[in-house]
Amino acid sequence: MQIDVFLKWLADTSLATGIRNSLYVFPLLESIHVLGLALVIGTITVIDLRLLGIASAQRPFQRVASDILKWTWAAFALTALTGLLMFTTNAVVYYHNFYFRTKMVLLVLAGVNMLVFELTAGRTVRDWDKSSATPPVARIVAVLSLTIWVGMIFMGRLIGFTTSRATAAPPPPSVNFDDFLK
Repeated sequence: MQIDVFLKWLADTSLATGIRNSLYVFPLLESIHVLGLALVIGTITVIDLRLLGIASAQRPFQRVASDILKWTWAAFALTALTGLLMFTTNAVVYYHNFYFRTKMVLLVLAGVNMLVFELTAGRTVRDWDKSSATPPVARIVAVLSLTIWVGMIFMGRLIGFTTSRATAAPPPPSVNFDDFLK
């Protein structure tokens, strides 16, 4: 397969090898990825709950969105970057992992769901902006959004538990794990 050749090359780059062989870099990237994802999902949840009329219903939707979405996009960029860096460390295994592929499909579906909102309820937001009641399509999009993002969380966790075929070099002999316990 041509894709496997590219993925093997990607995993063999000095960047991927450096991340993979470092005792600290991969866990640091993973931690930043999780924190970024928490911010993405937290901010999206606020928007979705507003669309459902459950939270911030007294505030205009556009005000809530303008206050929050800048944080969502910044956190998404950080999360995508750290995810890409982690992917490079074992690209062949991750690419062929069912849960990784499912997470990527869900990510695309989240984008399509957002596009549906923009092309439907988003175009009439001036009509319902200050109302706690939103159009039915906005509520459907919100429920789908929450479902998709929860699915992504599950898929992301399952990736880590199903990539046992991962190949990583053992830590260098100079690393003594007992030193961490002192």
